[in-house]
Amino acid sequence: MAAFDDISINTMIGGGSAFYGDLRVSGGMMIDGDVDGNIEISGNIIVAERARVRGNITAKSAIISGIVIGDIRAPESIKLMSSSTVIGDVSTRKLHVADKVILHGHCISIADQERYEKEDTVQSQSKEIRNKAFVR
Repeated sequence: MAAFDDISINTMIGGGSAFYGDLRVSGGMMIDGDVDGNIEISGNIIVAERARVRGNITAKSAIISGIVIGDIRAPESIKLMSSSTVIGDVSTRKLHVADKVILHGHCISIADQERYEKEDTVQSQSKEIRNKAFVR
């Protein structure tokens, strides 16, 4: 996948590690442990097979092999590997879904940049309205 020609990793959360809180990372990141919080990355993210993320992910591109309970927004590409489970919405211009993936949520995958940005904005606004409509 062209979006992952640069697989440099600046930050890693190793297996057996847990992080609680929101993360902002410059560059690439790999998660092999547990993260409970939102993740915002300027580069690529890899969520390994044993990883668990409970929060939204925003990155340039994403490879998901573990479990994500939250939305994934990666404009360049999202690759869901056969061991992945995603409970949340995905938004990208290029989506690859392997066999045996569990995906429960809305999906936006539009190759055209302008159309993608428009639909992504509409989806985000709709989700905000839905979230405000429910009392928690």
